Amino acid sequence: MVAYAEKVFKVKNGKKTTKFTWRSRYKKPDGTWGSEPGFPTKRLAEEWGERQEVAISEGRWVDPELSRKKFGGFVTEWMAAQKPRGRTTMNRWERLESHVLPRWKDTQLGAFNWFDVEAWARELALTAARSTVRDCVQLMSRIMNGAVDKRYVTVNPLAGRRLTGLPADTVKRKSDEETVAEPEVVLQLARRLGPVYGLHVITVAWTGLRWEELAGLHRRNALLERRQKHDGGVFTCPVIRIDEDEGVLAEYTVRDEDGKRRAFRALEPPKNAKSARDVDVPPFLAQLLEKHLADWPHDFVFTTKTGKWWWRSYWFEVLRPAADGRDERKPGRGRPASPAWESIMRGLTMRDLRHTHDSWQEEIGVAPVLGYEQMGHKYPGIKGTYRHPTPPMRKFRLEGLQGLYERAMRNLGWESVWEG
Repeated sequence: MVAYAEKVFKVKNGKKTTKFTWRSRYKKPDGTWGSEPGFPTKRLAEEWGERQEVAISEGRWVDPELSRKKFGGFVTEWMAAQKPRGRTTMNRWERLESHVLPRWKDTQLGAFNWFDVEAWARELALTAARSTVRDCVQLMSRIMNGAVDKRYVTVNPLAGRRLTGLPADTVKRKSDEETVAEPEVVLQLARRLGPVYGLHVITVAWTGLRWEELAGLHRRNALLERRQKHDGGVFTCPVIRIDEDEGVLAEYTVRDEDGKRRAFRALEPPKNAKSARDVDVPPFLAQLLEKHLADWPHDFVFTTKTGKWWWRSYWFEVLRPAADGRDERKPGRGRPASPAWESIMRGLTMRDLRHTHDSWQEEIGVAPVLGYEQMGHKYPGIKGTYRHPTPPMRKFRLEGLQGLYERAMRNLGWESVWEG
């Protein structure tokens, strides 16, 4: 061992005093001398230097200077090294900038401890949803794992820790009644929106497809055919294909090298392997889609009337008054008159319609392994390996969904969804 200690005299008013502390000196891997000041005794300084040299010889040494790097600086480095889907990147930056960095950006990586992080999380939970708080802490832990991998720190003090003592969630959640729509409600909303936009709503409710899956659906994947051997013949049904190669419509913000943001839309692969799938379409919906495609001049099935991809915010402006209701609007400059609309289901969202579909599957008794597949979810446990959907399961599901449509049409007294 070559580590040693040296005196460091304190200075007051530009003059050296008789008071001193000890500085540890040790040989770094590149042969240069490292130092660490501030030890009260010579022995402590020597022992600290010796521990550094042992760690160096065993290949587990972390430069103390690197552990003093600030969290905010490392966040930029860590985020630049990640390559998740664009929307995931956007969500991470939102968590970091809104909640994490205001508190932790100037904290040294080596100064983190679970006690302080958990106390901060409890305070954050007073104004943010529990899910947001957990997401923030999990993201911080992943970043600290990166710091360990980069050899900036030896351990991640957040790894494997569980948040406890969070206050009651302050975010009001929708009730089941506010989340799951009746079939009659979906059809009324579709009629109000008209055959172009209304079909989008019906398709989500009767297939459970995600927003980005339908917004990026190309017409060549809209009505394909499933064929499976069954009962001495072949079971067939129309399907919508979420194609791994075609992708789904991703919408998020991206940053240039200067940190400036811009909106971005493009087709990207589905979020995971289970999301790439064929979704069985009930007969009535297949007929509606076939009629729509016969008259629709654009390549993508669900777009604006001019064939442009939807922005989520623009669709929101279309859906909200249709679901929530609106006051009568007089004609104005370049704007036609609009009649008043009563509320059909206030607050309904496209995500609620996806929840609605999965709830309907449960209501009509769809086999869980098929229900998971159709929603693009992984069936849990070992049964996800051994169980597979069969043609009778598929027929039962399609008959159940068709029955929900036919019953709703009878209850409404309608012959067709759209008049005229």
